[in-house]
Amino acid sequence: MLPGGYLSVMEAQNRDEFRDEIIRFAHKLEFKTVSAITVIDRGLGKSEFIHVDNTPEHYTETYSDPSLYRRDPVTQHCKRQTVPIIWDQSTYTRQGAGDLWEHQAMYGYRTGIAMALHMPEGQHFMLGVDRDQPLPASPDHLQRIVADLQLFAVHAQAAAVRLLVPTALQPERPSLTPRELEALHWTMEGKTAWEVGAVLGISERTAVLHVNNAMHKLGCTTKHQAVLKALRLGLIN
Repeated sequence: MLPGGYLSVMEAQNRDEFRDEIIRFAHKLEFKTVSAITVIDRGLGKSEFIHVDNTPEHYTETYSDPSLYRRDPVTQHCKRQTVPIIWDQSTYTRQGAGDLWEHQAMYGYRTGIAMALHMPEGQHFMLGVDRDQPLPASPDHLQRIVADLQLFAVHAQAAAVRLLVPTALQPERPSLTPRELEALHWTMEGKTAWEVGAVLGISERTAVLHVNNAMHKLGCTTKHQAVLKALRLGLIN
């Protein structure tokens, strides 16, 4: 079974619920603000940015200014890397962008963690959490926060594609039979093949066959990958 905290964001049914879930998760990690940006490359150097965040109202205009992206070292890191960046004032001053940090610090953006996922077909997802207090001094504690954020980003990206990306740009949804969908649903609930068979009134062998067929149609090599992809595509919930 998927951990409840990560599964919740994938169960979001609209943009507002998605926003509530990413804010809840950021607060759980003791960060005040959070930003989730879905980027769709349109070709010829044009990209569409879909923002979901809780940016302070008076900072929104600055935050949404595309001309500042080219100077922001955190944004530039996420544009090119998938490794999370832990940033603070020195990150900006080293890149000659200390003035950007001074301005955002007035709104509580003094330090944080950001990362990006780069998917096929020109789609990208950036997730960042920020706060005005120093990050934990303990390397182990900080590493746990980064790991939690990375895992959450994978689930949040899946929800963002389903809820925010235009249907025409979403991956093609494979056609699964009702039995295959039921088998995946009960697999998501942590049932073994024998238990799935008992619930559905079929043999264990037939339950395995349904799950394997679903894996094949979804292009996955494990049942857990198949569950995640089916959730992302909105085939099960």
